[in-house]
Amino acid sequence: MELVTPDIGLVFWMTLTFLGLLFILTKFVWPPILKSLKEREDFIERSLKSAEDAKAEMSKLKAENEALLVEARAERDKILKEAREMKEKLIADAKQSANEESNRMIASARAEIDKEKVQALSDIKKQVAGLSLDIAEKILKRELDKGDDHDALVAEHLNKSQMN
Repeated sequence: MELVTPDIGLVFWMTLTFLGLLFILTKFVWPPILKSLKEREDFIERSLKSAEDAKAEMSKLKAENEALLVEARAERDKILKEAREMKEKLIADAKQSANEESNRMIASARAEIDKEKVQALSDIKKQVAGLSLDIAEKILKRELDKGDDHDALVAEHLNKSQMN
């Protein structure tokens, strides 16, 4: 039984060694280990908090991006609408300008035609008057060659001019 029951001296030295080792561990080893564990725990907590902050920031940025995207789409639609309106206005203005120009050209052409017509009628009247005078002159010459008719014609014209 000697093996199962230790000697008092052995128990004393084992207890003294254990207490010395416990003292050394408590004094020199445990504080750095606990400090290291505390630092590790703090680092993990900071990392988790940083990850949560980053996640919240990403959610915030995503919401802002969505808002910006909606705003950009609205701005694009507004610009497209303004461009369509401007295109329609330009087309309407061009049509109106073309109509005004064609009406002006038509009026100018009509005025030119009227002017040419008046000129042509004036020329025709001059030619007709000239021809009438030539014919009248020839007729009068032939009729006046008879003599008495000449005196009667002069008297008739004098009477007509006195009446006027």
